[in-house]
Amino acid sequence: MIEWMLYIALGAALGTMGGLFGIGGGLIAIPALGVLFGLDQQLAQGTALVMVVPNVLLALWRYHQRNRIELRHALPLSACSFLFAWLGSVWAVGLDAQSMRLGFVGFLVALAVWNVARMFMKVSPPSAELRYAWPWLGVLGSFAGTMGGLFGVGGAVVATPILTSVFGTTQVVAQGLSLALAAPSTLVTLVTYGVHHSVDWGVGIPLAVGGLLSISWGVKLAHALPEKVLRAMFCVFLVVCAVMLGFEL
Repeated sequence: MIEWMLYIALGAALGTMGGLFGIGGGLIAIPALGVLFGLDQQLAQGTALVMVVPNVLLALWRYHQRNRIELRHALPLSACSFLFAWLGSVWAVGLDAQSMRLGFVGFLVALAVWNVARMFMKVSPPSAELRYAWPWLGVLGSFAGTMGGLFGVGGAVVATPILTSVFGTTQVVAQGLSLALAAPSTLVTLVTYGVHHSVDWGVGIPLAVGGLLSISWGVKLAHALPEKVLRAMFCVFLVVCAVMLGFEL
């Protein structure tokens, strides 16, 4: 019972961060499960997805309530992400766990460097409208879905910086669209990991309960923070996740 309460408390903390950054909480749950509970990379990713799937769905609804998500933008993202997330997850379950962890750390560091660089680039003011036509969202969905399936993070963490830098959206709009992309891809990835017995349900379910209790707070905070502050926090968040996992290599 005490273990379940600890898992719920951890899930609540992860859910708040997931709502704040529009990623469902999986990105930090994976290194946390590896460092705190000694789970290997595949098992940590599969277990984190048990929390991420309901968190993403609730966060998506909350973002849509506060900032309407355009269906014509969300559909190509989610459809392509769904297919390529399945392919990425099938690839992931057959890889060596240590190689997966090393690849995941490199993935996080690359994302952090890119996000920091963007903060110093001269860019056009962000807008609710996209700079490129909706078919290009299918390309983004395919790439983000593959990365999400491979690393068990839903693809939102890949899509958000691309939507802000390439497509020119605000951080909040990007996070809402990224959640629409992540919803189907996280579900198919969880099913794939579950079929291959790479999920610890006893840990994942209480994490999900905690996440559902807190993720709305994170969404509310995301809409209250200034744009630059939210982007800076996102960069720091990525670096912390990479450092946590780096100690496990």
